[in-house]
Amino acid sequence: MATKVQYTVDTELSLKLFQEGASAQENFDSSIAGKCRDGEFGIFYQMDRLEAFGLTGVFFVDPMPALVYGPAVVSRIVEPIIRRGHEVQLHIHTEWLEFARDHELSHLRGRNIADFSLDDQVRLLDQARALLMIAGAPRPTAFRAGNFGANDDTLRALSTLGVQYDSSFNPAFLTGECAIDLPPETPPFAEHLGVGIIPVSFIEDRPGSIRAAQLCALSAWEMRDALSHAAQHDWPCFTIVSHSFELLSRDRTRCNPIVTRRFEAMCSNIAEQAKLEDTGFHALSPRRKSSLTAVPANLVRTALRYGEQAVSRIRYEVGIASTIFLNEMAAFESLVAV
Repeated sequence: MATKVQYTVDTELSLKLFQEGASAQENFDSSIAGKCRDGEFGIFYQMDRLEAFGLTGVFFVDPMPALVYGPAVVSRIVEPIIRRGHEVQLHIHTEWLEFARDHELSHLRGRNIADFSLDDQVRLLDQARALLMIAGAPRPTAFRAGNFGANDDTLRALSTLGVQYDSSFNPAFLTGECAIDLPPETPPFAEHLGVGIIPVSFIEDRPGSIRAAQLCALSAWEMRDALSHAAQHDWPCFTIVSHSFELLSRDRTRCNPIVTRRFEAMCSNIAEQAKLEDTGFHALSPRRKSSLTAVPANLVRTALRYGEQAVSRIRYEVGIASTIFLNEMAAFESLVAV
C-alpha cells in the first residue's frame, strides 16, 4: 500500500506587515502571492509547480485576518485554491485578536490557541471555521495551530466541533510551543482525545536530534531520503510543512533559489516514486497502526545541509546578523570534524 504524502502549506497574512501599516492588498501580495523583485513565488507559483507534476497541495488557511481587514481578503485566498482542485483546511493565529474590533471574542488575548481555556478554544475554533466557510471553503476536516501552539485542550475542542484530524503535533517543536502530550514517535492516525493525529514528519539529522520535514529545514537530499524511507517502511502517511511565503528570502524582497530548488526536487520525488501517493486529508482513511522508525542520522548529509544553509544566508538572506552565519559555520565545522 502506498504511503500517502501531504504537502501542507500554512497560508497566512503577516501580522507584522499589518502592524507596519500594510494594506490588505500589500499584505496579500507579499504573504500569499509571494511577489518580490524576482516575480511571484507564493501559493499560485506553488500550485503551478505542483500541478505540473500531477500533484495537489493542502493549504491550511488562517481566516483570522478577516477580523481586521474584512472577509474579502480571505475569500481571495480560498477561492483560487478550491477552483484549482487543491484542499483548504483550518489554520489559526490568535495574535490577530488583539487588533480585532467589534467582535464578540475580541476581548480574548493570546499568542497561541493553547493559551486559552477549553471553552474559549471551542468558541475561537468555531468562529474561525465559520469565517473560513464564509470565504468559500468546505467544512474543514483537519486543523493546524499557528506556531504549532496547540495543547490537549485544543484536541478536546476539535473533537467537540467534529474536526476529524489535527496536524499541529510537530515532534521537532516539543521543546517550543507545541504542548500536545504525546511522545515524538507518535505514528499517524493515533487517536488522542477523540481526534486523529497526523504529525508533521521528521528525520534524525544527528544522533539524538530530530528535524521537521519542512522545505526550509531539510536539504533536497534529506527530503528525498525521508520520502524514500517512508515508502520503504510502509509509513501510512508522510506530512511535509511549508508556508505561503517559504520560497522567499526572510525580508521577502527576492526568491530563495536554494529553497525553490528543494521544492522542485520534492515534487519530482513524490511524483516519481511508485510507493508514494499525494493526497489531502479528505482522502485519508485510518490504516493499521505501525511504529515509525525515523530516517537515521547521516552526518555527511547533515553537514552538507549546514553548508548549504550558510551559503543561502550569505547570498539570499538580506539583513541577517553575521552571528547567525558564524553559528551555522561552527555547526558545519563540528560535524565535518566528527
